[in-house]
Amino acid sequence: MTPFDMVVTPKGLRFHRRTLPCSLGKGGLTHDKKEGDGATPIGILEIVGMLYRADRITAPTPWAEAIGPRDLWSDDSADSDYNQWVRAPSPYSHEHLRRADPLYDLVLITDWNWRETVPGRGSAIFMHQWRRPGYPTEGCVALSRENLRWVAERITPGTRLIIPSA
Repeated sequence: MTPFDMVVTPKGLRFHRRTLPCSLGKGGLTHDKKEGDGATPIGILEIVGMLYRADRITAPTPWAEAIGPRDLWSDDSADSDYNQWVRAPSPYSHEHLRRADPLYDLVLITDWNWRETVPGRGSAIFMHQWRRPGYPTEGCVALSRENLRWVAERITPGTRLIIPSA
């Protein structure tokens, strides 16, 4: 580990000498991630992208990309673009990145099952805003709006998110 790594601990996300409260997947932690299991994958993930709602917040970094009204994330293992950022219309199952709620106002994209995608191994493992403290995610790592912004302003592409076994 390096001082630039983000590490999930029982007390929260440790980063830059701070420990920030975070929420994990409702399915707990897993070594065997599957689509729809609600679990957070154990491992070393890299941040490979950052998305934000330009109509709601300013870009936290110059490399952040704005989310548009047609932006989706494919979560359908039958889709050749499975676990990729896609545009509507799409006949496949997907998540809307431009949500009515604020959960995806700022999204840090990890490389979970990304470069060499395996259908059904899980998609859309992001860091995003939580619903409320302690409320579980569908497998992502979630922080308060303020803490997510603080993290986003300090990371670079390739920053590691380490999720160890409990």
